[in-house]
Amino acid sequence: MQPFVYDGLPSRVVFGQGTLAQLRQELEHLGCSRALVLATPQQHEQASRVLELLGDKGVGVYADAVMHTPVEVTKHALQVVKELNVDCTVAIGGGSTIGLGKAIALRTGLPQIAIPTTYAGSEMTPILGETSDGIKTTQRTLDVLPETVIYDVDLTLTLPAVMSGTSGINAIAHAVEALYARDCNPVIALMAEEGIAALARSLPVIANDPTHVEARSDALYGAWLCGTCLGSVGMSLHHKLCHTLGGSFNLPHAETHTIVLPYALAYNAPAVPEAMARIGRALGCDDAAAGLYDLGRAVGAPSALSELGFSVDDVERATEISTLNPYWNPRDVEAKGIHRLLSDAQSGKRPQAESGGGQ
Repeated sequence: MQPFVYDGLPSRVVFGQGTLAQLRQELEHLGCSRALVLATPQQHEQASRVLELLGDKGVGVYADAVMHTPVEVTKHALQVVKELNVDCTVAIGGGSTIGLGKAIALRTGLPQIAIPTTYAGSEMTPILGETSDGIKTTQRTLDVLPETVIYDVDLTLTLPAVMSGTSGINAIAHAVEALYARDCNPVIALMAEEGIAALARSLPVIANDPTHVEARSDALYGAWLCGTCLGSVGMSLHHKLCHTLGGSFNLPHAETHTIVLPYALAYNAPAVPEAMARIGRALGCDDAAAGLYDLGRAVGAPSALSELGFSVDDVERATEISTLNPYWNPRDVEAKGIHRLLSDAQSGKRPQAESGGGQ
């Protein structure tokens, strides 16, 4: 066995059905009594119900979280934190809301409870992405890792079927890249394969029956495992491409991940045969890249970047941006290959694993 280093992340996970009822108990576990509930405007009503559940331990709702965590929103939230003498935050929602909780924690040291309602995985990571003056920057620090994460299967039952599919494949992307990360280790490899398998078997079921409790439980379990992978090891080509497409072309996050993933994996395939075998085993197929493409079709996800407004003319610029600064990837990042990858993803052409090109 190759030598490895494994850093376990110091977070508490409460998983099950109806676990939101344990929120007050988890607040007491942290020694907190003045919680501010965070949400997006769309989830204000849900946040208000959480505030009711907190009783005298909740001091208010801040429902202005938005995508990409703009610094201006964080500054406004910090004023509310100060005015209400808040001693912890409770973030209910997806990556936007959990991102705001992390941004507040970074600046105040306040403990966080995250209650995810999607499969994004941000709640399990010490990673914060923030936007200032139109530029998105990302940092990794344990200062932003939520102390407690409450996974309640019931909260995912109303997540629309197509959104469940793209959010779930977004989670799979974390595990896929974890399997060929240069700092991967046996523990994360086990979690990654199990996470991919759990989501691959549950997402098609959810697509046909969004209220299927067993499938929802399986998917949330998979999302937790995949999120843990994202928080524990480095990411590479796929995440770099999606960061470029989201930040520079304003493409929607989960849908972009869903479309790009099979093509990024096909590009890296020659350099990562062991990872390809693991992913294929988890998906129950011989060709992992094609299997991920087929999973996207099974959950009704968009199949081409053109469907998101990304044009043929955008391919050249996206290639330039994504190859501008060097970053680690198991296979050399070459402009010609990336241009072909993005062209295929733009048109939705069925991916095929490339041969040769290992690093």
